[in-house]
Amino acid sequence: MALITLRRNFCHISDFWIPGAVAALKIHPANHVQKIVKDRLHVWFCSLHPGLFRVRFHHSYCKNFHSQNGNDFHPVAEPWFSQAQEWNQPDGSLSRKDEETLCKRLNSFTSPDEVLSFLSTQDTLPVTLASAALHRICEVGERDYEQRLPQGVLETSIFRALCLQCGRDPSRLTDAAMVTALQSLVTLPVDPQSSLMLTLMAECRSRLQRGLLETRLLCILGESLVRLQGAGCETLELVLCQLQSKNLETFAPEDIVAIYRILQACPEKVDKHQTFLNTINNFSLSIVSFLSPKSISHVLTALVALDQTHAVPLVIKLGKHMVRYIPRFTSEELGKVLEAFVYFGYSDRFFTEALERHIAALCLSLDPDVTSAVMAYCSRKRIRSEPILDAVAEAFVCQSEKFSPSQISELIEPFGKLNYLPPNAPALFRKLENVLLAHFRCFPPRMLLRLLHSCSLIGCHPVNFMSKIFSPFFLQRLQGEESRVDRVSQAQLTQLFMTSVLECAFYKGPKLLPQYQVKSFLTPCCSLETPVDLHLYKSVVMGLIDLLGSRLYFASKVLTPYCYTIASAL
Repeated sequence: MALITLRRNFCHISDFWIPGAVAALKIHPANHVQKIVKDRLHVWFCSLHPGLFRVRFHHSYCKNFHSQNGNDFHPVAEPWFSQAQEWNQPDGSLSRKDEETLCKRLNSFTSPDEVLSFLSTQDTLPVTLASAALHRICEVGERDYEQRLPQGVLETSIFRALCLQCGRDPSRLTDAAMVTALQSLVTLPVDPQSSLMLTLMAECRSRLQRGLLETRLLCILGESLVRLQGAGCETLELVLCQLQSKNLETFAPEDIVAIYRILQACPEKVDKHQTFLNTINNFSLSIVSFLSPKSISHVLTALVALDQTHAVPLVIKLGKHMVRYIPRFTSEELGKVLEAFVYFGYSDRFFTEALERHIAALCLSLDPDVTSAVMAYCSRKRIRSEPILDAVAEAFVCQSEKFSPSQISELIEPFGKLNYLPPNAPALFRKLENVLLAHFRCFPPRMLLRLLHSCSLIGCHPVNFMSKIFSPFFLQRLQGEESRVDRVSQAQLTQLFMTSVLECAFYKGPKLLPQYQVKSFLTPCCSLETPVDLHLYKSVVMGLIDLLGSRLYFASKVLTPYCYTIASAL
């Protein structure tokens, strides 16, 4: 039996041969045999090149590992390793308590190098722990290396051995380990047609068809399938069908968020699964208080992508819940939330107050994307928030070079729409003028016109740019491939021209050609004028009726020859 065990342990090592070992096994007792073998193994291992055994598990030194295009693992039917063995001890050599301890150690590491260094000290690693280690490497690696593991990690013998361990016999994997391994490999530049991926996919499909996977694993598998094979994957449809058969009361909050992400990735399936989605929307009302800021952002983004305009109660509850957590949102998450609120038309006084405190606290460190989203939210909902507008104006003055042309336009236009002039207006518009002078041609014509028109609405008349926008060259660019300049642009041009006549008498540059002027600013799609306060307007109308005796004796929105609109009494 000792001879059989010895050969089993070293049958894969072609250079291994100890003269006299068989005789020693026959003649000497077991304890003496162990001493002889131990001594000779020590001499043999020490004689090998030291570079081959920088790690303690001796199975993982690898040769001739190939990749296609430097990224993809080796395709089907071609070996990954010329020589690779399993870990020295069987899976059963670790107790469940030891496995739990190792899992806790793995989860404490914060970089792939730490995980690999820890694995190099292990003489045995069950396949379940190999899966957990692979997942941890991908998890911390994506965070540290911008969604992509460095090539140095992918090429290490330990990392390759982990992949081989997970794919050698997936039937030995637990359901959780199998799904986790697939989830991890999907994030890597692994060829979907590699033998490893095909083997894991086949095992996942087999267990899925037998209905063996629990809800959490179904959600993880569904997201992995979306990333691996896209929305048209047949297996994904099976995952969605099984999720619908589950009891929603057993779903954890993260499972609900995962379902939203899965459906968001395949919007063409929404009509087919709308009933299920309606059920999810209603059920989500009960778990809002358990959602993290990241989860709230994911849910709102999915609701927008899936056009769930009837899920307004859920949007309102999410908005009320997130008020206290606004500082915990990342810039990207907060931007997505604000985009969703603009899409659904949601606004709330408490949310606005919390947003004011958050933006005012950040001020000079505001991210351009968040700034654009905040200003779009205030503009769309007509929120004339002085703390937000002042902070945004200050942020632009201090870091204007970080803003793109579209972000600059989205930042400046609400000032005109909301009729607000910030305290640092001279510095703000001086900085804006310098940016426009340096990058005038980088701004699309219509965007530039909207931007300059907004400046004129708050009394900052763009005199230095009027000659450029009234020029035939700019007007031709504005017209583009259409036969004429659109009505809104003509109205904006006319208002700028009248500004040059009425407010800037010193302007002596080119005039706007008559064919680009309009006689009325009432446009079919929108109005260029700031809408009056409805309650104030009604009060004035009722007062005039009492004074004049009838509604027939006065009119509103009367256009004068100078293109100003006034309320006029007969």
